[in-house]
Amino acid sequence: MADATAIEWTDATWNPVTGCTKISAGCDNCYAERFSERFRNVPGHPFESGFDLTLRPERLDQPLRWRTPRMIFVNSMSDLFHKEIPTEFVSRVFDTMERAQWHTFQILTKRSSIMRKFLRTRYGSSRGPKHMWFGVSVEDGSRKSRIDHLRESPAGVRFLSLEPLIAPVGQLNLQGIDWVIVGGESGPRARPMDAEWVREIRDQCTASGVAFFFKQWGGFRPKSGGRNLDGRKWNQFPKVTSSCAVAAE
Repeated sequence: MADATAIEWTDATWNPVTGCTKISAGCDNCYAERFSERFRNVPGHPFESGFDLTLRPERLDQPLRWRTPRMIFVNSMSDLFHKEIPTEFVSRVFDTMERAQWHTFQILTKRSSIMRKFLRTRYGSSRGPKHMWFGVSVEDGSRKSRIDHLRESPAGVRFLSLEPLIAPVGQLNLQGIDWVIVGGESGPRARPMDAEWVREIRDQCTASGVAFFFKQWGGFRPKSGGRNLDGRKWNQFPKVTSSCAVAAE
């Protein structure tokens, strides 16, 4: 777990699993893979095995030892719903999150159908614990089925991460969605993001009353293009109430 992070929409990260495999175009220039592979074969380094999928059971209880409430991004260096992660291990991750109710956990996946099946099995028809936020990553208009899977999942808060946004997504069905994050790609092979793609998403969020967070324009470095969109920063988070989440500055 990292006590601090450069990710603007969270406070900390927790990685009970590291490593992943590519599943769609949004993975092509994966920042986590790029970082991890720098340390492959470095003896004793946490990423000695590079970006190979690795279970880390010694980290399972880390949030329980962190007593100050935090917003925690789960598996920033992997995907909790990767098909090669045993369901029993995923359940142990959930056991920890359910016990650590003073934190807010943010779980993001591209394996949306696996997430939907797991959440339905665990929570049935309820919407799930409100301190656990579930999201899907959507990089272009061809991946919107992930949003349908999310909407069909019993989640306390549902969010979209449109990052890296590599093409327009078009019309979004935001029913049942509480939060939308947008960001451009960063790194040496970063694909550019058009401002009109971002404005189209922002305007849909505004019209639907969905919280909108603009993370970055991207470029060679994550902060290369700054975070301003049309002269302001968009830092909205979902405001969690007893029954729902609503947009809030």
